[in-house]
Amino acid sequence: MAIMGSIGLAILYGFKVNASVAIVAMVNHTAVHINNPHYPYDNTSTVSANVCQFDDASNVTKIKGEDGPFIWDEIIQGFILSSYFWGYAISMLPGGRLAELWSAKWVMNGSVLLNLAASILTPIAARTHYWLFVAMRFLQGIGGGVSFPAMHVMIAKWAPPNERSVIASIVYAGTALGTVISILLTGLLAVNLGWESIFYVEGALCLIWCIAWWLMIADSPEKQMIFISQKERNYIATSLGGHGKEDVPKTVPWGQVFRSKPFIAILIAHFCSNFGWYMLLIELPTFMNQILKFDMSSNAGLSSIPFLCMWLFTMILSKILAIMQERDLISVTMSRKIGTLFASLVPMLCLILVSHVGCDRVSAVLLMTIGIACIGGMYCGFLANHIDIAPNFAGSLVAMTNVVATIPGFVVPVFVGQLTHGNQTIEAWRIVFLVTIILYAIEILVYTIFGSGNEQPWNKIKTSDEMCATS
Repeated sequence: MAIMGSIGLAILYGFKVNASVAIVAMVNHTAVHINNPHYPYDNTSTVSANVCQFDDASNVTKIKGEDGPFIWDEIIQGFILSSYFWGYAISMLPGGRLAELWSAKWVMNGSVLLNLAASILTPIAARTHYWLFVAMRFLQGIGGGVSFPAMHVMIAKWAPPNERSVIASIVYAGTALGTVISILLTGLLAVNLGWESIFYVEGALCLIWCIAWWLMIADSPEKQMIFISQKERNYIATSLGGHGKEDVPKTVPWGQVFRSKPFIAILIAHFCSNFGWYMLLIELPTFMNQILKFDMSSNAGLSSIPFLCMWLFTMILSKILAIMQERDLISVTMSRKIGTLFASLVPMLCLILVSHVGCDRVSAVLLMTIGIACIGGMYCGFLANHIDIAPNFAGSLVAMTNVVATIPGFVVPVFVGQLTHGNQTIEAWRIVFLVTIILYAIEILVYTIFGSGNEQPWNKIKTSDEMCATS
């Protein structure tokens, strides 16, 4: 279940980020430059301390040879890249509750199928009008939005408490692996087969996963007919306290939830962390292309390396923390805070340094790699924390925090687009990094003080109607 869930999230995150790379090949930078002289088509004619100059022509962006058919400036590009998150935000809460009360398995399967369909239709939509491209990204966002709540419900039903960190990390590390594969595959397809192939090929590959998930996976150990022994089924049920679906309250006690300090700590940590995560996830290819002047193929490779390191770091850190918990060296609360600290303090320090290394490519890429790798700590940090404090409402809680944490998803592309519109300079990017650094500092402070790994009393509260029905 964990491996299949990881692959599913890898597919969905691939769709989430492929437009960030594809759009570099889709835009006709020459035409945009003619329409807007301030567009960063050729900065070599301007000598400025805030614009990187490189003598090595083989590494300078070969924009002229990579022009696409679309005349979209940074503002339009920002709307296209942010549209995914509009759909992502509105689908999470309904998706989370549907996964809890109906079937997390089928919610997850539907999520990937919707992304598949929208991907196949994207080339036609983009050629018709960019607003139709926005609509396809919006539909993919709807599909992507229900995935985290669905997988949180699956983990809550399948993962024994002492294995929760590792299983959650395996599942959610798929997002990093999907980012690596998507950035590399998207870059290769764009260079060799054209930008349309990105959406056709990546869409078709998803169908294999959908069939395998349908045949192999069940909502809970009790419903799993194959690939499980009775001993394993009993072990999972016993470790989870033997609670079945009938024990899940039909409504979420939102009043108690929003008065809970541990939940508010997760909410704030998720928002602040996602600002930095989405800024790097969405804008890294643009930063590599416009500031460090890497060409399309180099851009794809260099942009993917940090996410591969993130995947490896997530696996290693989660296992270390799980071993320390088993040996009673740290509590669940401490484990979550350590993971979150790695995911916030290290990238914050790296962004501070990136802001001051200027046009030093090696240092910038190295710092970005270290920062993004350590963001993987969030998967065994605050992102696994919802299941600790309220396993009955894991889907709804992660949906709620993810709704708030998705705000940066559609703010960041527009914010960066506006700030760098005709101003692709180091100074402009320093402002982007500074805002991210401040939010990371808030995350560290709040989660360290108020975060908790203890189950909250409102997890088992039933409504008056349910109590009457029981009596």
